[in-house]
Amino acid sequence: MVVIIYTLAMAGNTAMVFLIWADARLHTPMYFLLSQLSFLDIFFTSVTVPKMIAGFIFGWTSISFVGCGAQMFFFMFFGAAECLLLALMAYDRYVAICNPLRYPSLMSRQTCLLMVAASWLGGSLNASIQTAMTLQFPYCGSRRIAHFFCEVPSLLRLACADTAAYEQVLFVTGVVVLLVPIAFITTSYALILAAVLRMHSVEGRQKALATCSSHLTVVNLFYGPLVYTYMLPASYHSPGQDDVVSVFYTVLTPMLNPVIYSLRNKEVTGAMKKVIGKCGVGRTA
Repeated sequence: MVVIIYTLAMAGNTAMVFLIWADARLHTPMYFLLSQLSFLDIFFTSVTVPKMIAGFIFGWTSISFVGCGAQMFFFMFFGAAECLLLALMAYDRYVAICNPLRYPSLMSRQTCLLMVAASWLGGSLNASIQTAMTLQFPYCGSRRIAHFFCEVPSLLRLACADTAAYEQVLFVTGVVVLLVPIAFITTSYALILAAVLRMHSVEGRQKALATCSSHLTVVNLFYGPLVYTYMLPASYHSPGQDDVVSVFYTVLTPMLNPVIYSLRNKEVTGAMKKVIGKCGVGRTA
């Protein structure tokens, strides 16, 4: 099942990147940011899932200390970058709906590149801090991680030192990477909803709601499990629950993202039909 879901996630996100690159009609800021989301999803799920599959199939369940640190760094890197990118995508929708006349100037190509660079930079900064602080603890007892990958909360349970101060730091970084973007997204969509309700065109209102509902669905699927994992106190966690929640945002969400955007977006489905039609014509010829 995990192999099938991972294959679908890779195929769906790769197809999304290819469609946006191949179709000139999708060369807009919204779709550029969406292609970057799919790009991040490809790497985000690939950090943990192939190792998990190898463990299931071949029983290779061990990992070196350096490998564990690398896995943790890239997981935090791509995860935080995606959190920040989703917030910036909400800003893109806010500008498109609330300030349509200024959209070309506010969302220029340079601005989009800066947004993507900011999300990658924020992700790398978050990952560097978290990984460095987690690995500096002594691990002198059991080396058995009650999880399918090296995630910060799971490693902290193995540390034979007081981690209370670091858990406070973890909470603060969670506020910066999770709660601040959530507040930003909530504010953006409150303003978008007010603007949509003032629209006189029923078609324009439906198009705006369809685009925004896709993004909000992805936001809820991604942020919800992360808030549970990194913001709730350790007393609310159990290894079994953590496994289930982590599978949701490392395996299922990357598979669902391209499906959600393609099903609710006429431009994406149109581009997909166009590519499939060309392939059909090519085979016939």
